[in-house]
Amino acid sequence: MTTKKACPICEAGIQEIDYKNTELLKNYTTKFNKIVPRYYSGTCLKHQKKLANAIKQARYMAMLPYVLDLR
Repeated sequence: MTTKKACPICEAGIQEIDYKNTELLKNYTTKFNKIVPRYYSGTCLKHQKKLANAIKQARYMAMLPYVLDLR
């Protein structure tokens, strides 16, 4: 049997996930700037939803790119 990983955001004690904190948000996107799923990132459901909303809001505000074009 495997044990569940603890949520890295819960362990770090981060109270608020803000769309302006792009360094944190970049840790939860792939190299093509897609949102990393929960089973890879290890975040809990509550923080995964907050991360996804913050990433989408940062994209809308042009702080993060939507996709990375490697042409």
